Amino acid sequence: MPSNWAAFSTAEPNLAKTVEDRFTAFTHHTLATLRKDGSPRTSGLEVRFLHGELWLGMMPDSLKALDLRRDPRFALQANQGPGTTMAGGDVRISGRAVEADDSAGSVAKAAYVKEVEPPEPFHLFRTELTEVVRTYVEDDTYLVVEIWKPGEPVRTLRRT
Repeated sequence: MPSNWAAFSTAEPNLAKTVEDRFTAFTHHTLATLRKDGSPRTSGLEVRFLHGELWLGMMPDSLKALDLRRDPRFALQANQGPGTTMAGGDVRISGRAVEADDSAGSVAKAAYVKEVEPPEPFHLFRTELTEVVRTYVEDDTYLVVEIWKPGEPVRTLRRT
């Protein structure tokens, strides 16, 4: 049961804000897609949070876009930044990418273009979240892992 960014933000506003802050702290992040043979491909990517959605924009016919057209499953990891402090922790999002319609009447893509002004042509994918994970160190003692899945409360694991 996938969920969009707005539904996640409503269900878990504190975790959603932390995750969004981690993604907006840096421009470039890492996207994992699946190649034709099923092996993983990682690529750099910029993301946008607009109108209650998490958007993935890509150059025309890029390998990652072709991967997502073939198999929409993805994993997205926020840029960890310089050094080893990872302020805010490590955050990852998994889900399915749904390509925005290219037709002249596409409200979502038109709104994205108006706001972002990307170089055209381009592929635009809306995300359906299946899991959001934040990992961080608490009090220099615990490794804390927060896991959210649609329809479930956040599950928190602490390890020493």
